[in-house]
Amino acid sequence: MLPHPHRLPLKRLLDVTLGSVLLALAAPLLALALAVVALRRPAGGVLVRETRTGLDGRPFTLRSLPTRGPRLRLLSRLPHVVRGEMSLVGPAPLPPGDPAALAPWRLSVRPGLTGLAQSRHHSGLPWDEPLLLDQHYVEQHWLGLDLALLLRALLPEARASDADHRLRGYSAAE
Repeated sequence: MLPHPHRLPLKRLLDVTLGSVLLALAAPLLALALAVVALRRPAGGVLVRETRTGLDGRPFTLRSLPTRGPRLRLLSRLPHVVRGEMSLVGPAPLPPGDPAALAPWRLSVRPGLTGLAQSRHHSGLPWDEPLLLDQHYVEQHWLGLDLALLLRALLPEARASDADHRLRGYSAAE
């Protein structure tokens, strides 16, 4: 039996290499954002801490900057990628109490900073389709898809339509 695609060393190598480079490049910006948040927040921690479900259903504490800029918030999560708690690309990290967090296909992957469902969040998808997109990503994963989704995350104007992934005649109401 072949190992699951998310457990292959090439995906992990991409996560560690690209994640480390991005973290090094973003470090000055993250330090500045951290200082600004620290000045504006009352005494205490400056990072938001949330429990999320990771690989094999293991919970981990997700730390991120409480900023309004979603890209800066994602960049602040890069240490989780380098440590192996998350991947650059994968399903969104869910809280342990979410029923979808226990889906067998989800337990076999690391949650990602971006993914197929996240890349289409402005497309007007019905509420249940992000879960289907995440499952499709896990089942059909290949490294080229990761690279395409990472490129899409860098180029927000290159958004796909809400129907380009559906079969002709598909309706969520059926």
